[in-house]
Amino acid sequence: MDKKIFITFITTFIWLGCGTLNAQVRVAEEPLAADSLILPEGMQAHELDSLLNDWNVRSHLTADDSCNATGENPQFTEEEYISRLSRLPNVIEMPYNKEVRRYIDQYCERMRRSISIFLGAGNFYIPLFEEALESYQLPLELKYLPIIESALNPKATSRVGAAGLWQFMIATGKQYGLEVTSLVDERRDPIKSSYAAARYLKDLYDMFGDWTLVIASYNCGPNNTLKAITRAGGVKDYWKIYPYLPAETRGYVPAFIAANYVMNYYCQHNICPLETNLPQSADTLNVTRNVYMEQIVDLCGVSMDEVKALNPQYRTNLIPGESRPCTIKLPSSAVAAFLTAGDSIYTHRIGELAKNRKVVEVDESKVSSSSKGARTVTVRKGDTLGSIAQRNRTTVTKIKRLNGLKNNNIRVGQKLRVR
Repeated sequence: MDKKIFITFITTFIWLGCGTLNAQVRVAEEPLAADSLILPEGMQAHELDSLLNDWNVRSHLTADDSCNATGENPQFTEEEYISRLSRLPNVIEMPYNKEVRRYIDQYCERMRRSISIFLGAGNFYIPLFEEALESYQLPLELKYLPIIESALNPKATSRVGAAGLWQFMIATGKQYGLEVTSLVDERRDPIKSSYAAARYLKDLYDMFGDWTLVIASYNCGPNNTLKAITRAGGVKDYWKIYPYLPAETRGYVPAFIAANYVMNYYCQHNICPLETNLPQSADTLNVTRNVYMEQIVDLCGVSMDEVKALNPQYRTNLIPGESRPCTIKLPSSAVAAFLTAGDSIYTHRIGELAKNRKVVEVDESKVSSSSKGARTVTVRKGDTLGSIAQRNRTTVTKIKRLNGLKNNNIRVGQKLRVR
C-alpha cells in the first residue's frame, strides 16, 4: 500500500490592508437596477448554521479573549472606503459604489458574528485555495470566492444541487474531473475541488479576458454572461452589463468585493476573529480495497466525527477502494495504527458492516413448485416455438421470456415453461 504524506492544515495569516497604494481604484457607475440586496445563498443562515456543525469549527475555534474590540461598527467616509480598496494587493479590479457599500455594511453590521467565524475557519481552508490558485497562476484574491459560495462549509449544498466549498454542479464537476457517484462526491473534497475550481476559473478567463466577468460567470454560467454582453451592445464590462444579468449575479460581484474588503479590514470595524487551534497534521493513505469508517474508528483510535470531517467526499461510511483507488485522510497516529493493523482492518466486523451481498443463490426448484399455474411441456420432434405457442394458447415472446431464450432454437426433449 502506497503512503502519501500531505499536510492538510497549515497556518495562514490574514493580511490587514497596510502598505503602499498599489493602484488607483475607480468608482464604478452605480447599477441601474434598484433591486433589494440579495445575499448569496452560500452566506445565508442555513449554511452558516451548517458551518457551525463542521467538526473543524466545533473542535478548533474558540473566542479570542485577548481581542479588545469594542463591538461597535464605526462609520467611515466614501473616500476612506475607496482608499482601502485601492490598497488591497489585488489584480482583480475592485471599485467602490453604493452597491459594494451595502454589502460591506451587511457584513460589518448584521453579519459580524459570521465574519468572525469565516476568519477562523479560513485558517483551515484558505491555504488550500491559495495553493490551487497559485498552481494555475491565478489571482490569489479569488480565495474568497468560497466564502460567498458556501460560507466555507465543505458539506454545503444549494437549492439547485451545487455542492462543496466551490459549489460545483454535477455536470461541471465531472467536466473538471470530480467523480460523483452514489458513494463518492469529490465536489466535497477540499483539495480536489479547489484544483478543479482553479482550472475552471482559468478557462473562464481564457473566454472573457476580464476577471470581473469571470466571477459573474462562475455564479450564473458563461452563457448567461454572454447573453448579457450581447444585450448590452457587446461591451465587456460587468458594470455595463449589470442590468441584464440574473438578480443573484447582480449582487454577486459586489458581495465578492465586499468580502475581500472585510476579510482584510475587519480590525477597523472592531470584528474579532475566532481563535484557531489548528488540528494536528493529517496523512493521506491510498487504499484499493473496501474499508468502512467503523473499522477505522474501532482499530485506529480516531473518532467518527473526525474521520468524516477529514473525508467529506464519501457519501456513506464505505470507502469504496474496490471500485477504484481511494484516498483516506487521517491523523498521523491513526495512519500508523492503520498500517500496523494490516489485513485485519478489512476483516474487522465485515459480516456486520457489509450489507451488499456479492453472490446470492436462487433455489429454482422452489420457484417452479410455488409458481401458481405454471405449466411445462416437452419439445417433440418437428416442434417449433410457434407451434408450441399455438398449441398452448400463448405467444413465442412469452415462452422465450419464461425460459430465458435469446433465439428460437429448441431441441427435442427440452423442457419449456409455457405459463
